[in-house]
Amino acid sequence: MNRRKFLGYAAVSLGAGLAGFRLVEPLTRSGTATQPRTGPNPDFAPDVDIQLTARPDAVPILPGRETAVWSYQAEVLAGPQGAVQNLPGTYLGPVFRFQRGQKVRIRFRNQIEQESVVHWHGLHVPQEYDGHPRFAIKRGQTYVYEFEIKDRPGMYWFHPHPHGKTGPQVYRGLAGLLFVTGQEEEALDLPSGDAEIPLVIQDRTFDRNNQLVYLTNRMQRMTGFLGNTILVNGKPEAELNLATRAYRLRVLNGSNSRIYKLAWSDGTPVTVLGTDGGLLDAPVQKPYVVLGPAERLDIWLDLSGRTPGDELLLKSLRFSGASGGMMGGMMGGGMMQRGQSVPQNGDELTLVRVRVTRKESEKRTLPRQLSPVERIPVAEARNAARPRTFRFAMRGMQPTINGRTFQMTSVADDEVVRLNTTEVWELVNDSSGMMGGMMQIPHPVHVHGLQFQVLERSPSAGWESIKDGFVDNGWKDSVLLMPGMRMKIILRFRDYPGLFLYHCHNLEHEDLGMMRNYLVKA
Repeated sequence: MNRRKFLGYAAVSLGAGLAGFRLVEPLTRSGTATQPRTGPNPDFAPDVDIQLTARPDAVPILPGRETAVWSYQAEVLAGPQGAVQNLPGTYLGPVFRFQRGQKVRIRFRNQIEQESVVHWHGLHVPQEYDGHPRFAIKRGQTYVYEFEIKDRPGMYWFHPHPHGKTGPQVYRGLAGLLFVTGQEEEALDLPSGDAEIPLVIQDRTFDRNNQLVYLTNRMQRMTGFLGNTILVNGKPEAELNLATRAYRLRVLNGSNSRIYKLAWSDGTPVTVLGTDGGLLDAPVQKPYVVLGPAERLDIWLDLSGRTPGDELLLKSLRFSGASGGMMGGMMGGGMMQRGQSVPQNGDELTLVRVRVTRKESEKRTLPRQLSPVERIPVAEARNAARPRTFRFAMRGMQPTINGRTFQMTSVADDEVVRLNTTEVWELVNDSSGMMGGMMQIPHPVHVHGLQFQVLERSPSAGWESIKDGFVDNGWKDSVLLMPGMRMKIILRFRDYPGLFLYHCHNLEHEDLGMMRNYLVKA
């Protein structure tokens, strides 16, 4: 098939797919609906009370003109001032720091031109505070979130979640980090303060006036947005000037769809302390680590044996199986943005340059044991012998889950679970239906409302280039489902009944409808 015929067929399929999305019949079973919380609950006594605002802003990113963005800004109204750290000079932020067990009130005010809502990614909270798009508010309105921090110490994050607009809102800058701390973690005496460094990795494209460019053609929606400039903490060509000591790097893949294969340039193993849901039982060393969109890593970097003047690069190594097959090759690597070719998913990239600039005598030993991870017994699952199966696939050019697209408050019979039960789910990336299997796309899968554990994953496209990079022995809320991969996860549905989401965290796929509700029924 030549390029012209392929793109003509793709355009027709895209139109049919989007038309199908609009015309899907609503499902019969309705989820629980509650009203947005527009004011504080007088019976809720918060330990910290925060005002959070989404607003237009302009920040310097590249030399020259400032870039127009949307950003979150926050202030503490009551409680410890250290709960909020606004980051100057970047569109990212703020950083929230909460203690496990704290009661938190966050008054979100929307000042951008689109409706929005905040999702507390990875946190276990009631349905009305989870950021479901049915609770999105318009410009000038306020939504009050009130919840207790019940999660393990770890690095979580928050971002918008309005249906059809999540991709562009995150892309324009709306994202922040949320750290949960606790006594058990603090007793480990891991690197802290200036030695604890968050790294939010994103890719962006800018025009000649330094303004953000998003989705320049319809086909980018199918593969997911890929930019030609890597930003770390909102800055290009990121550098860290560090000392001869140990550091704790808290890494978030905040990209819309790009996958990273993280490795040190000199072959030093990547020492992993934790994943999405906090610390592992013990440190794990990997030659590289694969990080899909929305996933997080807690990494130990020991520079005590280095010499001032040494340099070390944090790279994303080359891998295969994620470039979108035939379409990815033509619409990804063949594209030009701002006079530069766009790296495909799987191309080698330099992310951060680490410079050793000074000597310090501080010595810190990597702990042999970290934090016990309770393993959920498979025998506890009510459906261990017959897991629920969720197929993430392209129907024509419409992203679907089990052949369905998103409806705001509806669920199907096989999306209803019981409160206080445990289940096994099988996640399948079924690429066979897209152009006869010519277009193979990864699907990073995120389940709202809880953390889960990975039981197993099968080989997939590009397996030999990525198989040693998965860290599956901790708590997770997002997993990377490569083309052709099957994965089993185990989940406990506790505390909160109601309507929650599960979806592809390729934000362009999510906005096109690769998102569904599941109902936790009391």
